[in-house]
Amino acid sequence: MNPWTSIWQPTGAVYGTLLNFRREWDLWSPRMTQDPHKAAPQAPVLYVKTANTFSPARQDLVLQDGVSEVDIGATLGLVIGEDGHVAGAALLCDWAVPHASYYRPPVKFRCRDGFLALPEQVTPGQVSDWAALQIAVRRNGELVQTVDLRELMRAMPELLADVGEFMTLQPGDVLMVGTDCLADGTRPRAQAGDRVEISATGFDSVVTTVGGAA
Repeated sequence: MNPWTSIWQPTGAVYGTLLNFRREWDLWSPRMTQDPHKAAPQAPVLYVKTANTFSPARQDLVLQDGVSEVDIGATLGLVIGEDGHVAGAALLCDWAVPHASYYRPPVKFRCRDGFLALPEQVTPGQVSDWAALQIAVRRNGELVQTVDLRELMRAMPELLADVGEFMTLQPGDVLMVGTDCLADGTRPRAQAGDRVEISATGFDSVVTTVGGAA
């Protein structure tokens, strides 16, 4: 029985993970030794999706402040249960304003209002259930990306363990495993009028229509 019986929203903090897919890691590797970091990251690189970004199921994304298009960030969010372990997972769309660097993204590119599209419900389970999950991204019905969780740099058990080395995830928190890029290093993009669907076997889909500013 699914314990999430109403339209779901996170009750804790939501964390995103950068550079956790092999393709993007390989594209960035030649620059990781440059200033200011001078070496590849040894721990997971995280960022926070603030509460104003949470967009419940069936809500449109409204583009504002001159933004004409957004990056589609299909990902899986691991939801922490009352015992401190993963209790379920959810497909999410981690929208972002297109920008050059995914290594240290400014808050204004990722934390705008409505920039985390949510499904209706969380799918109960454990990380081993989703090790080979493939997430389909469709824009106006056309398949524009397949996100394969077998391509994670840190598989989900390793990611959870490495994050646990420096912070404790609380009940209700969500840890996103990361978003993959296309072959050229960009992500699929959407603009006003587009309908974006993120789906995977066994999960509630995330369907969002992108609208222009009111």
